[in-house]
Amino acid sequence: MTAMETLNFRLESAPAERSGASSTLCGVVGSGNLEILLRQSNEPTVCTVEVKTAARGFGDTGQAVLDAFATTHAAGGTRIAINDMGATPAVVTLRLAQTLSDYQRGRR
Repeated sequence: MTAMETLNFRLESAPAERSGASSTLCGVVGSGNLEILLRQSNEPTVCTVEVKTAARGFGDTGQAVLDAFATTHAAGGTRIAINDMGATPAVVTLRLAQTLSDYQRGRR
């Protein structure tokens, strides 16, 4: 069995709209191979992301996906934890947008 790889990113992003929720969880590893936990942080223009993934060696792809997300979505002031078992970049992008939207609407 291959060990999981942990990737950490610190991204500049416009401040996220704050909601009543302090955290939001979307997905499960067994459904779409991806779950994302988004929590509020105290750095209004920074989005920090920790990715735990079974797909080793895709750090550059992860960086590109997350850079695009932080540029096109106001995600500053958040900490994101991603548990990935091989989701495609498109699935990651969609799930990130879904999680941020749920967070902004106060859904947990």
